[in-house]
Amino acid sequence: MGKLDGRVALVTGAARGLGRAYALHLARLGADVVINDIDLNAAEEYSEELTAKTVMEEIENLGRRSLGIQVDVTQRHAVFEMTSEIMDKFGRIDILVNNAGGALGKPQSTMASDSEEVYYQYIMDINLNSTIFCCQAVSQPMKEAGYGRIVNISSQAGLWGGGTGGGMPYKVAKAGIVQYTRILAAELGPYRINVNCMAPGWILSSRAIAGGRNSAESRQSLEPQIPLRRLGTPEDCAKVVEFLVTDLSAYVTGQCIPVCGGFVGF
Repeated sequence: MGKLDGRVALVTGAARGLGRAYALHLARLGADVVINDIDLNAAEEYSEELTAKTVMEEIENLGRRSLGIQVDVTQRHAVFEMTSEIMDKFGRIDILVNNAGGALGKPQSTMASDSEEVYYQYIMDINLNSTIFCCQAVSQPMKEAGYGRIVNISSQAGLWGGGTGGGMPYKVAKAGIVQYTRILAAELGPYRINVNCMAPGWILSSRAIAGGRNSAESRQSLEPQIPLRRLGTPEDCAKVVEFLVTDLSAYVTGQCIPVCGGFVGF
């Protein structure tokens, strides 16, 4: 018997990287998992090797049901349509992991004083707004069921300033996710819905590795700043997601857990 037998989970941005790690971990715990991404073949972009043709097939090979829905979660109407599709197929949504987002794009500036409006709006859309839309879409079926577990993904960037003024759009968007989590938790608590947040640090996702994070130079720069003296792995984060969606965290809501090896505490 798995901890999540009979549960249905939706993981956004799950066709590769951290989202894929969360989805596979939930499936191993017994959940049926819906994979959302703007590109269900996104693993190819960063040469991430799958054990099957798609993440959905990987989950089915674990003995669980799966469904892939290619939807842009910055579009509120599309998010609600996705939720309806999940309810039609599975009859329930027990778990939402809001993973879609990131510090994407190559703007001229991300400084607090002059970040471009178009880029700032883009980052807010793919991180904060997408999180809000997905939470709103699953709230009603979870209320009706009297049960739910929502995990919003922030970042260590949303918990500290960085000291330079750079990275403002991403940091503000991820900080907004932390505060939205607290507000939503207060609203949904009476319905037995727990809403929490996780803030990953320097994690070796496929995108981060493609960007050079696993290079000797990068490790020499980052690891001395981390009290545990190592970069994180997707599985480090997936284990915290497990805590937040199972009965292990039954009396935990409205919280943000940094998964950063101690980086944000120093």
